[in-house]
Amino acid sequence: MPKATAVAYAIQGLVKYHGLKDKRRRIPFHDSISVCAEALTTKATVEFDQDYSQDIIEINGKPATELEATRVLAVVSHIRSIAKSKKHFKLLSINSLTEGKGLGFSAAAFAAISLASSKAVGLELTLEGLSEIARLGAGSASRSVVGGFSIWYAQRDGRSYARQLASGEDLSLAMVIVPIPSQVKTDRAHEESESSAFFQARLREVKGRLREMLSAIRRQDVDAIGRLAEADTRSLHAVTMTGKSGLILMAPEALHVIERVLTLREREHVPVWYSLDTGPSVYLNTRSEFVDVICRDIEANVGVSVLKSGVAGPAHMVEEHLF
Repeated sequence: MPKATAVAYAIQGLVKYHGLKDKRRRIPFHDSISVCAEALTTKATVEFDQDYSQDIIEINGKPATELEATRVLAVVSHIRSIAKSKKHFKLLSINSLTEGKGLGFSAAAFAAISLASSKAVGLELTLEGLSEIARLGAGSASRSVVGGFSIWYAQRDGRSYARQLASGEDLSLAMVIVPIPSQVKTDRAHEESESSAFFQARLREVKGRLREMLSAIRRQDVDAIGRLAEADTRSLHAVTMTGKSGLILMAPEALHVIERVLTLREREHVPVWYSLDTGPSVYLNTRSEFVDVICRDIEANVGVSVLKSGVAGPAHMVEEHLF
């Protein structure tokens, strides 16, 4: 069968998931909502061929680690089983940015890998159906598959899948992205979230926030989306810091960015809100007309590089292969 190549986009969690109720199937405790970032992409090329004597997996130019290979096989072996194929495969995956932890690249990677694998083996799946498979590699990949502003249902009619709520054309949300590196394995935060004394409180709180975020997206209210994502950030990191390991995922640069956001908003009346997932990198949410002002301020006052981004669509096929 011919090789296939797909591109997908990293996600920013707006109402973030934290912890997995079913770790094997990657089913979370509650629904979650995210938005895809146009500036951050993963490209994956997959080829199934009887001439391959084993599966070959390379991530960002290096052979996959044992953990990476296990996660890839959770997705590709499932697709191979659906297609009733026993052929081995070759897979190359490359992120557009390799610096920065907590930017949602695992979501983009498994969305691209899932789509490319399904096409390479000759399957025609709906994006919602594919989101269930991508979830097996990284939960948030379900939302990266369908793109735009999307919701991942933890459990809906016996399924756990994602669907798009709105596209980038529907809302004028713009993002300033601040990549910050870290050596902390952020999966640990999900693994021990239940050990926090505040975890049950978060589960109760997040139900209301999900309703508010859905309403804000329907109203196309960018400011409300920013406020809610910022509030959810504080909740997520409160749980993370109070788990059994006391993980502190925010870096000094992230705290400096947050200070500048508060200054811009309170003293200069710039509509901007911060958002962090399980990592130190920061997303700044604003209206498109304020992006340049925010970029100049962060670069000048924090001394870090930033990226501008709009909202991206779903994972899609491209013709330019990686091998």
